[in-house]
Amino acid sequence: MISVLIADDEQPAIDELAFLLGQDPRIGVIHQASSGAEAIRLLTREPVDAAFLDIHMPGLTGFDLARALARFEHRPVLVFVTADEEGALEAFDLEAVDYLLKPVRTERLHRSIGRVVEAIKSGAAGRVLLEASAPPEMIAVTLGGTTRMIRRDDVRYVQAQGDYARLHTEEASYLVRVPMADLERQWADAGFVRVHRSYLVALAHVGRVRLGADHPSVTVGQAELPVSRRLLPGLRDRLEQAKLRARP
Repeated sequence: MISVLIADDEQPAIDELAFLLGQDPRIGVIHQASSGAEAIRLLTREPVDAAFLDIHMPGLTGFDLARALARFEHRPVLVFVTADEEGALEAFDLEAVDYLLKPVRTERLHRSIGRVVEAIKSGAAGRVLLEASAPPEMIAVTLGGTTRMIRRDDVRYVQAQGDYARLHTEEASYLVRVPMADLERQWADAGFVRVHRSYLVALAHVGRVRLGADHPSVTVGQAELPVSRRLLPGLRDRLEQAKLRARP
């Protein structure tokens, strides 16, 4: 079980996040702070494994607090929790493992806790990765005129749209100015495989597979995507390779 700190200047927001965190069996002690200064005083006495930080706090902001924590011998894994999408770029520059938008959904928080646990298990302790590891691919996308960063491993599938590509995640889709052929080549080693002239899928997100039917398809989340006959052998090979790697 991991210990966490919630830092937010609004008590209802602290109460709500504490309740949601308390429902997860991986979470142990939950500390609370209503300001950045209070968070630093608390962490000086009680080091924690992870810190869930609001960005817009009076005095020390969440970003200021993250910079201060970088000087701690035991720096917690950082997760920012905010209603502001525009801080994502800076958040990842500060090596946060996740960026949650309010109101926080239970399923989304569950995934965030998973990332925290992964960081702790790898020995990162507040860094996104070990120095010997390759960092997670971050992609700059635009939504509603706002640029934000998303993780490539959150992309479930890619849909071709002319000279552009649309990246589909669990929460939204984003149009990027990159041809599908380029993504197919660049993301092959990351577990993405072309299944149709219009679709590139992440094998890690594939649920149901129907390859023997008259109309072969794969299901990714709620989407059932066609598999072309020409690309069927390559998909079979990649699925078989994935099964072999998964065996003990």
